[in-house]
Amino acid sequence: MKQKIKLVMSDIDGTILDDNHLVDTKLLSAIQQLKAKKIPFVLSSARSPKGMYDIAKELDILDFPIACYNGALILENAEYSTSKSIFSHELAYDEVLLLLDIIKTTFKAISINLYSGAEWYVDELDQWAKIESDITKIKPKIQDLQLLLMEKTLPIHKLLLIGTPQEIRALKEECEKFHLPTCAFYLSKENYLEVTNHEVSKDKALRELADYYQIPLTATMAIGDNYNDVPMLMLAGIGVSMGNSPQEVIECSDVKTLSNNDHGASRAILNLIMEE
Repeated sequence: MKQKIKLVMSDIDGTILDDNHLVDTKLLSAIQQLKAKKIPFVLSSARSPKGMYDIAKELDILDFPIACYNGALILENAEYSTSKSIFSHELAYDEVLLLLDIIKTTFKAISINLYSGAEWYVDELDQWAKIESDITKIKPKIQDLQLLLMEKTLPIHKLLLIGTPQEIRALKEECEKFHLPTCAFYLSKENYLEVTNHEVSKDKALRELADYYQIPLTATMAIGDNYNDVPMLMLAGIGVSMGNSPQEVIECSDVKTLSNNDHGASRAILNLIMEE
């Protein structure tokens, strides 16, 4: 017997994208079946709105909300140029300015990337920013970040700090010594240190969207593959881990599906929501 699901939230990388960064070829059909039942399919990722747009367009879900920066910014729909925010959890200007001062004084080789709404800002297009631009196919705006912050006009949704693994580990240890009240630090890669509001998480985003749609959490399904997806998987009515997930993630889910290279996300939707 199928559980009555009214909202699906899914991670992107390693979940609906295969190892070649291509969308699950069977997912569009599965989502069309969800839409026929008026079940929203919401993307949740550390990506920016621009980094999620093409995927949402390919899946024909531009009219559904997207949870960007792991939930720091939730937009009404993926048309980021006109979309309004449903929820916005931001960093404090004084804390970000302090972080920039630490980096520019002691960790000068670190690449600083600031995300505000749909925009990405850098002081300069350094080697790390160029690599990130090549990966995301997005070009950052070049602007003096300290001057930008001192204007206090833009919301700060995320900092992405990039360097060598050794530099990033040392930077994380140094930043955490300051016990900044609104900042949370986590590694998304061994050389990527992300900074968001300490209240930001994918489970909070799921809770907020369940409230937005006025449905119980028991009527939600979450799909993910990695450690930052665990709180979301545990909160959802059905938490689905990918076959390519670490064992610790699988153990925190209700159901294990196939891998991201074997249409695991679409298989989960068809098996757990759709009628036989």
